[in-house]
Amino acid sequence: MCVVCGCGNTQEATAEKSVHADPASGDLHFGAGAARVSVPGMSQSRAVRLEADILGANNRVAAENRAHFEAHGITALNFVSSPGSGKTTLLCRTIEALKARAPGRRVMVIEGDQQTSFDADRIRATGAPAIQVNTGKGCHLDAPMVAAAFARLHGHHDHGHDHDHDSHDHSHHHHDHHHHDHHDHAHGHDLLFIENVGNLVCPAVWDLGEAAKVAILSVTEGEDKPLKYPDMFAAATLLLINKIDLLPHLDFDLARCIEFARRVNPGIEVMPVSATSGEGMDAWLHWLDQQSEHNHPHQHAEASAEAALRQRVRQLEAELAEARAAAQQSPLAG
Repeated sequence: MCVVCGCGNTQEATAEKSVHADPASGDLHFGAGAARVSVPGMSQSRAVRLEADILGANNRVAAENRAHFEAHGITALNFVSSPGSGKTTLLCRTIEALKARAPGRRVMVIEGDQQTSFDADRIRATGAPAIQVNTGKGCHLDAPMVAAAFARLHGHHDHGHDHDHDSHDHSHHHHDHHHHDHHDHAHGHDLLFIENVGNLVCPAVWDLGEAAKVAILSVTEGEDKPLKYPDMFAAATLLLINKIDLLPHLDFDLARCIEFARRVNPGIEVMPVSATSGEGMDAWLHWLDQQSEHNHPHQHAEASAEAALRQRVRQLEAELAEARAAAQQSPLAG
């Protein structure tokens, strides 16, 4: 993940080896330590502690987001991919298809990029409401960003709620979370699509309060991406292999890509699609129907429990790293 670093104890950082050198090839692996990342001037134990603190704060807001979405009858999906995978084109095509398929269902979009409102403008052109979130130098969306965007996007004032839409203080959410908006739910929950910043690394570990992560991989990127960026594909519930209309013109092994994805995530669902030709779109729309129909509160509780367990594991890893560092620095060591 990306961590916010500062000056650290270089001696401590050196004592904790975070790099592994392959004796045969000489290749270097800088994810061998407890933190699975190497930050100059920062020890592995401090990196793990920092990650646990940051993600812990984020996950608390994500849990609030999840409860908020459920209270309003909304299924939120986190779209993750590299830049240029076709996320926005696929979303536009999906929104248009949903309007024809289920006119009573509302579809909203939060767009994440470092700069510009290009993608949000494309979404708005379909008639769906969208809020652009520009992260500046940030490489991913986080739960507080999504909370702030959703407060503006959902328009709580239309439902009799009194919200300060510019506030990041979630303690002001005093309204009743035990109701759903009164409109046609014949096709399940309304949908909130969160299009994350194009990045196959950092967004993998950031919970936004979504019901599921949907990874998009275009056939122009190569079938080896699930093995090169395993955390992203391990975190995803569904993999959409996009731009399959280009397969006749590319050297892309579809079966091999699916095998690689299931090697890192045996339970991942895979759907080949083309936002241009429409191939595979019916299966994708059916999957959306299933998600919104079966998006129950107990699933959210399970996700929150899993996030809490992950945080506890990171804390234990930090304590273990500290103990190892102390043992290496002890006069009795060696």
